[in-house]
Amino acid sequence: MRTRRFVAVLGVVAAVFAGLPTAAGASTTEASATVVPIQVTGPAASRFNLVVMGDGYTAAELPKFREQVDKHLNILWSIEPFKSYRDYFNVYAVEITSPESGVDCDPDLTSPQVDTPLQMGFWGGCNPGSVQRLLTVDTAAATQYANLVPGTTSANRQILAIGNSDTYGGAGGSYATASGGNALSALITPHELGHSLGGLQDEYDYYARGDRGAPYEGPEPSSIHHTLLTEQQMRDQQKKWYRWLGEPSESGGTIGRYEGGMYAGSGVWRPSRHSMMKALGYYFDQVARERMTQRISSRTNLFQDSTPVGQVAGDQVVWLQTLHPLSHELDVTWTLDGTALPTATTRAIDLAALDLTPGQHTLTAKVVDPTEFIRDPAARPTASRSWTVDTSLTAQPSTAPVTFTGSTSTEHPVSADEVVYAETTQSSTEQPSITWRLDGAPVANPGNDRDFDLEPLHLIGKHTLTASVAGETLTWSVDGVEPVVKSTLSKPLLTVQKPTGPEYIYNDAFTMGLAATDDSAGYVVPEFRVDGDGWYNYFGWPTDASAPFRFTAEGTEIDQLVYGKLGVPRVVPWDDVPPGYGRHQVEYRAIDATGNIGTPRRFAVTLLRPAPACTSTVTGVHSGPLVVRSGVTCLVDATVNGPLLVQSGASLVATGTRIVGPVRADRAADLQLLRSTVAGPVTADGVTRSVVAVGSSVNGPVSVTRGRTTEAAVLAGNTVDGPLSCSGNAPAPVNLQAPNQVSGPRSGQCAGL
Repeated sequence: MRTRRFVAVLGVVAAVFAGLPTAAGASTTEASATVVPIQVTGPAASRFNLVVMGDGYTAAELPKFREQVDKHLNILWSIEPFKSYRDYFNVYAVEITSPESGVDCDPDLTSPQVDTPLQMGFWGGCNPGSVQRLLTVDTAAATQYANLVPGTTSANRQILAIGNSDTYGGAGGSYATASGGNALSALITPHELGHSLGGLQDEYDYYARGDRGAPYEGPEPSSIHHTLLTEQQMRDQQKKWYRWLGEPSESGGTIGRYEGGMYAGSGVWRPSRHSMMKALGYYFDQVARERMTQRISSRTNLFQDSTPVGQVAGDQVVWLQTLHPLSHELDVTWTLDGTALPTATTRAIDLAALDLTPGQHTLTAKVVDPTEFIRDPAARPTASRSWTVDTSLTAQPSTAPVTFTGSTSTEHPVSADEVVYAETTQSSTEQPSITWRLDGAPVANPGNDRDFDLEPLHLIGKHTLTASVAGETLTWSVDGVEPVVKSTLSKPLLTVQKPTGPEYIYNDAFTMGLAATDDSAGYVVPEFRVDGDGWYNYFGWPTDASAPFRFTAEGTEIDQLVYGKLGVPRVVPWDDVPPGYGRHQVEYRAIDATGNIGTPRRFAVTLLRPAPACTSTVTGVHSGPLVVRSGVTCLVDATVNGPLLVQSGASLVATGTRIVGPVRADRAADLQLLRSTVAGPVTADGVTRSVVAVGSSVNGPVSVTRGRTTEAAVLAGNTVDGPLSCSGNAPAPVNLQAPNQVSGPRSGQCAGL
């Protein structure tokens, strides 16, 4: 279906936001608005319509609005169930030219209130009793602009208002909102649609950030994803998410019972540790995904068209047309007088071939969505239609030409695992047959020839798919090229290349940047996950979308939320989880605008505890012996020409340093040689806190004895021109799976290092 643009002019008046105070100084400026169809998959009356409008974008800033809409939508389409049910949606953008730039009370209550058509504002519309992140909109104005989209009504559309702001914020309800420019802003959209479309509740264990919520006091919640029941009670009573218990969660971890939610810090439980309704960046878990799938389907009609219900002739072809998920076909079964017919999901049945007995019969078609996203039979999308077959009637042939009436869009590529569809005009006496070809060669498509599933073909690269009927042909470009994502990490202490991927060792925070590209147009969505946990959207860094993501052992607190903790994630400061030191697997991938999911790439990372804080620092050249008697001496890109002694209780940390002479630590607290070179022997005897040698070169023997360190001594990825011996250490030294290159014998506890 071709899209079109039209322009309208609308005067905006102030209104009240769902009972909340409206921002003061509402705009009375007449603003121009252009409706831009972004994705039109069918008539508005038979689709769920997403109407996206911007506020606070001047004429010069409208290109920024378009870019932000593209990012918001492509991230939305990368998340299930939006990915599979994308063709259930029409999407329209309403480009509104604002007289002033920005939104009200951004970021503070003392910030200016600007003249914009939708009067969007933080703090619930500049309400001192609200919270900063609540971004509201003038609902009457939003409704007037949404009404510019023909065929949409409050019953078949969702309004999403995007504010021109880099501050984090949004709101759910009938009018979802999100800020446009924040690093996390595109993730606010699916979260808020979880509220407004899915009726899902926040799984936060706080209302005001930084303050853990009070214990829940009340009856069993009506929320489908909160409960007071134990797992066993859910199973015994067959309530809440009992069907999903024990399953690996799509948002990471296992579906079970995790305390906190609905702004209560305790006393109520949710299904997953950190689904999208708890922490932006993760997917919906199965419980929320099931509800979203059911709600999306309920806003449309599985039957898009059919032979008119009523009497049909005994020799008539009865037909129907359904909706078309991208990931699978809908099941269609036909029954005659209650007996199933062997029709193999076909969308039409020729009654003349059934040899009907004279009289009247009842023909019924049932459409069922077989999606694995739904396990509750009561929630499974299902629809039926029935006709009365009268054998005394005769079907009248159609004189209308056979042509295509609808299809998967041919204006952009389809992915290599997509179900492509085409619909035709219909006749009472025959069902037009569609011929499918791939790269010019016919391909069989028995049963339902209206849908063609590309996934079983396992296509790679670029291909051409065609559908033909009565001399008319539709053509699609099939995109089987995976998106490319490259990682850039901060400088490690050591890099080890292995067949399974690179491995890195750090002793402090490290950063990872992901750059995703594709050969097709549109925003490419990068993702990563740690230790097999849930896939997490790569958005840069919360304070800067262009900055890399930062990993630490404890996480970084930003606006009372925690980001980047290795190992078990920490979402809020009071999450009681172990530090993220040790070895971890990081995977990363990308999803392109067509829907192709790239093959994950991976690396291993080991995070050591940070070196002790320096009390004195040496740089440049030091000539002669160096004795460290107390405190922590740090050698940074230094050269020491002479022997080096670390005395009892003192510490040495050498980074990128060259030492010409022997190094000895005698009952020292710490000896750490990081990417350094020693021209002489290294001896560590009786060290009490840490021995770390990573990525260093030693021209001489290395001996580590009688250590009583807090954690195992680390000897990883070093080059030793001489023997390596270790004895009497508790715990025994380790190499972090990064073997040392040793020219002499290895003995004692270091025999395998």
